[in-house]
Amino acid sequence: MPVPHPVTLPIPVSEPSPLSLSALLSNALVAFTIEFDNEAEHRVPHRVTRGGGTRGAPWLVSQAMWANVLQYLAEVGDQGLTEGALQERARTRVLLLNGLQRWRWIMCEPEPEPEPEPGSQPDRGAGVRVRLTTAGWEASGVWRPLAGEIEGRWRSRFGADLVTELREALSAVRDQFDPALALPRYLPVVSPTQGGRAEVPWPVRDAADPGDPGPSEPDLSVLLAQVLLRFTLDFEAASKISLAISANTLRVLTHDGVRIRDLPGLTGVSKEANAMAQGFLARIGCAVEEADPKAARGKIARLTEKGTKAQAKYLRLLGQTEQQWEATFGAQAVRRLGTALAALVGDGSLLWEGMQPYPDGWRAAVRQLATLPQYPMVLHRGGYPDGS
Repeated sequence: MPVPHPVTLPIPVSEPSPLSLSALLSNALVAFTIEFDNEAEHRVPHRVTRGGGTRGAPWLVSQAMWANVLQYLAEVGDQGLTEGALQERARTRVLLLNGLQRWRWIMCEPEPEPEPEPGSQPDRGAGVRVRLTTAGWEASGVWRPLAGEIEGRWRSRFGADLVTELREALSAVRDQFDPALALPRYLPVVSPTQGGRAEVPWPVRDAADPGDPGPSEPDLSVLLAQVLLRFTLDFEAASKISLAISANTLRVLTHDGVRIRDLPGLTGVSKEANAMAQGFLARIGCAVEEADPKAARGKIARLTEKGTKAQAKYLRLLGQTEQQWEATFGAQAVRRLGTALAALVGDGSLLWEGMQPYPDGWRAAVRQLATLPQYPMVLHRGGYPDGS
């Protein structure tokens, strides 16, 4: 199968990247996740919309579902966790338990809520206990070592020195985060009802005990996700429009209009993700949908005057957030991270090489990505980073 080419061309490490820090982080995380997902699909019995799969097997999900939900159930054994305890370990309220149960990865059972001890806080969600299904247990044996395996592939593909430098640069920034900032191990699900904004981090009950600290040496995807999420929170503190919507749909729209059917190719995210973003932008008066004046059929989406200003503000806030990071975490640390990411993402052909699906994979049966998202769109549809 021919390797598709990204929009951005390879760049020397010595030159500044044309992509923002958040876009570089996003490109790397999406590429890692798709490679992870392709391998998991190849090894785990499953069903999918396209390509069928194993009859009676669970519906396929992405790495986000393993990283933010299923791995915690695999860690505790057959006793499972209450919904509240699972939320606290996962550090996210959006667990998609209904979907994961419908897709046959978990089972949720009612459990009587115990009377809280005087002065104690109630266990949120204690009335539901969540356990892995047999299929979930079997798949956990594939998922658990897979991130380390993909990282090993990256060391072979990009060079051990570059991947080591990237890990160290990510850690140099992440290690400066407030230890009471409880971040999940992957980006939380983007919720349409919240305008695509990142979920506010799960509050720790005791700042001296931030709960599950995660692995002592987190895999590369955890580092990428947590650094990107912190950048997102800082950006969105000054923006009414989420970074997910701004970096994808808002970024590519114009005052003259863009054909809606072209949006997936321009943004790298699915038509469903673009539709969600278009709907939000239309509701706040930043975009409109109209008949395509240059074709007998089809529609365009275009920016209003308010949308044009919002697009300019997005670009301005990207720069301001990076400057804020340099002041907070140190200019040398932030620029080191940008340089390492640019070296990895700049040679896009190697990223695409790792993302090629198996011939029987569902991605082989659909139109191949032409560019990577400048922000992951982790939706309720299974947690895929391009909103598929």
